[in-house]
Amino acid sequence: MVDYEKQFEKPDYEIGVRQTQVASVFRLVYGWMCAGLALSGLVAWYTAVSGLWQRVLMGLGLWICIIAELALVWILSASIRKLSVGAACAMFIVYAALNGLTLSVVFIAYEIALVQRVFFITAAMFGGLAVFGSVTRSDLSQMGAFCGMALWGLIVAVVVNMFFHSSGFDWIVSFAGVLIFSGLTMWDAQKVKLLAQADGGMDGAMRHKAALMGALELYLDFINLFIYLLRIMGRNRD
Repeated sequence: MVDYEKQFEKPDYEIGVRQTQVASVFRLVYGWMCAGLALSGLVAWYTAVSGLWQRVLMGLGLWICIIAELALVWILSASIRKLSVGAACAMFIVYAALNGLTLSVVFIAYEIALVQRVFFITAAMFGGLAVFGSVTRSDLSQMGAFCGMALWGLIVAVVVNMFFHSSGFDWIVSFAGVLIFSGLTMWDAQKVKLLAQADGGMDGAMRHKAALMGALELYLDFINLFIYLLRIMGRNRD
């Protein structure tokens, strides 16, 4: 006589373990992302209200911070497998703090009420996009690849407009930025889901480092969505 309870005991246990692993990856990714955003926000606010921006960001200071941020992102992306978990976490924290320094100009250029309003709009928009990317069964890889290529065009457009200062072109760039980073948010959220589903093949250290990279990508998506929405709404307000 077949004991059906014993027959299904192992699969049920495996499903439970799998669900726990998936939840663990999601907690790591979004936990680090939120921690990075919180750190950047605090540093940006303090730098603005304390007047520290006048000593740090004047002259070459701003460019030094930007170059340091780009270097940290490049090192993390290129060497994540070789770095220890502690080193990768430290670099993420330093990056978030440096980005907070450069973002302090937001509190100087815009009224605090507008910054707060745009932040909550960005959070709601980002949350909806991330949930869609996590639950959809459609493969978003082609959209992610297209948005990745479009991002390079956006960067070129921003640099070009630094010389021409066209307000109309800046308007187009801002809307394009919102669309591109909306697409990247959905794709990066889906990659987090795929990472969580493939978690069984990674040890604890690699899982943490992979989650850190996912957090960095989503952090960048959120920050850029926030900046481009702020530019649009700030222009409308003016």
